[in-house]
Amino acid sequence: MSIRVLQVLATLKRAGAERVAVELACGLDRARFETAMVSLYGPFPGGMEPLLEEAGIRTWHLHKRQGFDPRMWPRLARVCREFRPDIIHTHSYILRYVAPVARPAAIVHTVHNLAEKEVYAFGRWVNRWAFRRGAAPVAVGNEIARSFRRVYGFDVAATIPNGVGLSLYRKPGARQAWRSAHGFGGDDVLIVSVARLEQQKDPVALIEGFARGLGRDPRCHLVLAGAGDLENTARACAERCGVSGRVHFLGVCGDVPDLLAAADLFALASRWEGSPLAVMEAMAARLPVVATAVGEVPELVENGVSGLLVPPGSIEKMGDALASLAHDGERRRAMGEAAGARAVGFGVEPMVRAYADLFERLPRGKS
Repeated sequence: MSIRVLQVLATLKRAGAERVAVELACGLDRARFETAMVSLYGPFPGGMEPLLEEAGIRTWHLHKRQGFDPRMWPRLARVCREFRPDIIHTHSYILRYVAPVARPAAIVHTVHNLAEKEVYAFGRWVNRWAFRRGAAPVAVGNEIARSFRRVYGFDVAATIPNGVGLSLYRKPGARQAWRSAHGFGGDDVLIVSVARLEQQKDPVALIEGFARGLGRDPRCHLVLAGAGDLENTARACAERCGVSGRVHFLGVCGDVPDLLAAADLFALASRWEGSPLAVMEAMAARLPVVATAVGEVPELVENGVSGLLVPPGSIEKMGDALASLAHDGERRRAMGEAAGARAVGFGVEPMVRAYADLFERLPRGKS
């Protein structure tokens, strides 16, 4: 009999934790696992529901309200009675809604971000209660595992690195087509960032760094793929810095592999991180990376070999790093090759196998 796994997330937007859960739901062996998905919120434009539908993954939307919503408990309980999961796999802050209604299912909770940043006081109290009752915490990397120990005082059950579909990001033929379609020339230097326009990703610092290092070079453009609460602030920053004509806001981007194929350099200015899929994808596309040395990023990017790492919040060092690579095509190409070689280890298949092994080892009650 197959193991029934219910993935529970806040949304099905195209963000890191959500994409990991969808890759896992679609990738688990159907002979061994039956998977379903719950999104607490309703559908969002450009979400990943079509991928789940195509894969035949049953999906519920519970239409959560903003803020704490106790209606989620009875709604999740109804889903559990209908699907009868053996394992419930939670992400982000979701454990507070799942833990009270999960039994007899086992719980796996993946910590995608530094434990200090994942949830705050109430969420940590609920998480600690759930872990003491047997919920199995999983970290997406070694730094995340260390942060978990700092916050909760014990080790995670497993460390399972994130993975991406590597073959999607080798599209050299898309470079000129994407550039032509979006009005860029072959000699333009495109610095791409794929990230939510929110505080964690610090798009303002990236724009300020770009303006400091490359503000006077008309060949260089900063292309931001993502949306979020700081979009207007970021646009105002570009205007204030005098680079609004060379900072391009794409919104949520459905053609990330083509965008990365068109790029010369990837940049990320996060204040804190988990293990960002966007960095893995950029490296799979053979792009050198300029990023802040936070979370798991130093485990992905070898400083001086596959990219350049700078301290978070340092506009000067971000600008200098961007300029040093933007103005040195030979160094960019060498770092891009090193990034591509490193990315061979970032495939989604090892991630799926590791979760499958963990799911099969867990004790499960009778449903």
